[in-house]
Amino acid sequence: MARKFTPKVLTANDLLEGDVIYMTADGQWVRDHASAELIEDETIADMRMLTAQGQQDHIVGPYLADAKAGPNGPEPTHFREEFRTRGPSNYYHGKQADTSKESANV
Repeated sequence: MARKFTPKVLTANDLLEGDVIYMTADGQWVRDHASAELIEDETIADMRMLTAQGQQDHIVGPYLADAKAGPNGPEPTHFREEFRTRGPSNYYHGKQADTSKESANV
């Protein structure tokens, strides 16, 4: 038995900047998860994915990520996608910030 399709957003990384990006309903790429199109139809999801795969001169690694409707737009349903919405991890935060403070005190 086939699995029931669950809502998704189309995500990728910007080829030049590396930022996480999301496709909107009008086919634009944005950096805000809440502005992404919440895709609730598998056929539309497949069409959006084909569109993204044809844009490899602008994006890398497109895929459909599970999401749910939220009060301000789509929200991630998996911790990995929640993490990706926070932006690049090339600065100290969380455990990295604690480690850098300890190093500074030595």
